[in-house]
Amino acid sequence: MRSFPDRIRHTLIFEVIALFLVAVPGGYLLDRPMEIMGALSLMFSVLAMAWNLAYNWMFDLWDRKYRGMAKRGVGIRIVHAVLFEAGLVTAGLFLIAWWLDMTYIDAFLLDISLSAFFLVYAFCYNWAYDIVFPVPRGA
Repeated sequence: MRSFPDRIRHTLIFEVIALFLVAVPGGYLLDRPMEIMGALSLMFSVLAMAWNLAYNWMFDLWDRKYRGMAKRGVGIRIVHAVLFEAGLVTAGLFLIAWWLDMTYIDAFLLDISLSAFFLVYAFCYNWAYDIVFPVPRGA
C-alpha cells in the first residue's frame, strides 16, 4: 500500500498537470473569461484532490484485501479510472451549474465532456505513476 506522503505526491502532480490542461483551453472553448475558468479549475482541483486522496486510499484498501496488491494491468486501471470519474461527475455537476450559471443539462454535458477527457488522462497518469513510483510489494 502506498504511504501517505506518496499519496500526497500522486495527488498534487496529477492536479497541477490537470490544471494546466483545463484552464486555458476551457476558457477558449467555452468563451468564458480566463478568471472564471481559472477559478472553476481551482475549485475543481480542490474537489478532485480531496476525492482523489479518499478514493485511492479506499481503492488500495480494497486491492490489498482482495488482490494482495498484485500488479495493476490495463483491466484494473480501467475499472479504477471509471469508478473515480463516476464519483467526481456526481459532485462536479453541481459545481459547474452553479459557477457557470448553466442549466443542469448543460452542466451535465460539460461535466461528461470533461470526464471523458479525464478518464483517459487518469488512466495514462496512473499507469505512468505506477511505473515511475511502483507500489511497494510488502506494503
